[in-house]
Amino acid sequence: MTRRLSMAVMLILLLSLSLAATAWAGPWGMGPRGANLTPQQAEQLFQLRQQFFNETADLRQQMAVTRAELAELWAAKEPDQAKISAKQKELLTLQEQLLAKSNAFRLKAQKIAPQMAGPWGPYKGKGCWW
Repeated sequence: MTRRLSMAVMLILLLSLSLAATAWAGPWGMGPRGANLTPQQAEQLFQLRQQFFNETADLRQQMAVTRAELAELWAAKEPDQAKISAKQKELLTLQEQLLAKSNAFRLKAQKIAPQMAGPWGPYKGKGCWW
């Protein structure tokens, strides 16, 4: 009985450690880890990413507030369809603005590191079933 219990504990420990190691390494070299960046490219991409986060902080905050307001409208006893539609349009406008900034960021990042433009991983963006 003790031997089975100790084997089960060892198996659980082994599985948890292997999952932790996999999570630390990243999924199949996706993203910057698998892109073989030079130190200059990594630094430029880091600065570009920080700039993107700083530029979009207010926009992301507005989106969070708008989502909360929309959830509050939906939670009302009798939701007002006109107010909900207006709030959804406001949220879509904010999402479009964020998407435009995100696209500009990705184009700049692609100029810095062209090797990061394509799909990553062993299946090249097709999923594991192709």
